[in-house]
Amino acid sequence: MAGRRISTLPGAEGHGQDDGLRQRRSHHHHSTGGPTRVENANIAVIQFQISHSKTDIEQSRVDSDYTQMDRIPREERNYILGIVTKIKATGCNVLLIQKGILIDAVTDLSLHHLAKAKILVIKDVEREEIEFITKTLNCLPIANIEHFREEKLGLANCVEEVLVGDGKIVKMTGIKDMGRTATELVRGSNQLVIDEAERSLHDALCVMLGINDFSLLVEVLQKLRCEGNLEFAEALEVIPYTLAENAGLNPMVILTELRNRHAQGETNAGIKVRKGQITNILGGKFGAATAGYHKFNYTRHQVCEDDLQDRRHYHCE
Repeated sequence: MAGRRISTLPGAEGHGQDDGLRQRRSHHHHSTGGPTRVENANIAVIQFQISHSKTDIEQSRVDSDYTQMDRIPREERNYILGIVTKIKATGCNVLLIQKGILIDAVTDLSLHHLAKAKILVIKDVEREEIEFITKTLNCLPIANIEHFREEKLGLANCVEEVLVGDGKIVKMTGIKDMGRTATELVRGSNQLVIDEAERSLHDALCVMLGINDFSLLVEVLQKLRCEGNLEFAEALEVIPYTLAENAGLNPMVILTELRNRHAQGETNAGIKVRKGQITNILGGKFGAATAGYHKFNYTRHQVCEDDLQDRRHYHCE
């Protein structure tokens, strides 16, 4: 499920469907006076910090007069201002910043200068989400300010902050050349409801991903049984059996009905989890069968290799 992400947000329940990307936003930047809506957005995803760098080893510094004390914040301000100027020069007006590990990726001073430059900031983006976000926005992650270029930015018609329940999210719509991804936003009245809904949704997606495998497996099983490879055929039947079991259905009944429907030529028959019955999966969501072919070919190749090694071993003995 590399092209799908599940996000959670506490608050009132609701439902809806839109094109684009949804990203939770920190409340901190809103207090600095930054923009909450940007049209014709140029979006950048960065993995470096916009703050004064620290030394790798512990050190101390002694200042003898007040002019030396004033130089420290002045140098920090000039350093951050230089980074913000380079970012603004590329036309970037929406900035997603990866969460720092040892130190904060941005400071109050950084947010202040970014707000003055009219740049909408989404900070503390988890590292695991960077690949998903860049794929959705059709942009490249930027690891250093020296590599910050206009061609690495993503484009969107509108980026705005909206209130959803008790929290705020940033909605990006009209993304140019948007990647084939989807964000599922799970909402609930409390964290317990959200956790249970997220778990149930994840299980349902796992079941849905394997529905189309059965059409491939039925054809394979028939051929394998004709060739006498009954054990291998029965091993492959574990896949649809497990899928039906995870969906809370009777696996034996579902497996039997699926086999009969596919034998009658209904190759689009699959499991309808909510109704607990076999229906045409073309009427809803379904995945590509490429993964099923790859999994089967890899398994078949591995079994053949093991069988060949066993025969060589017995022949040597």
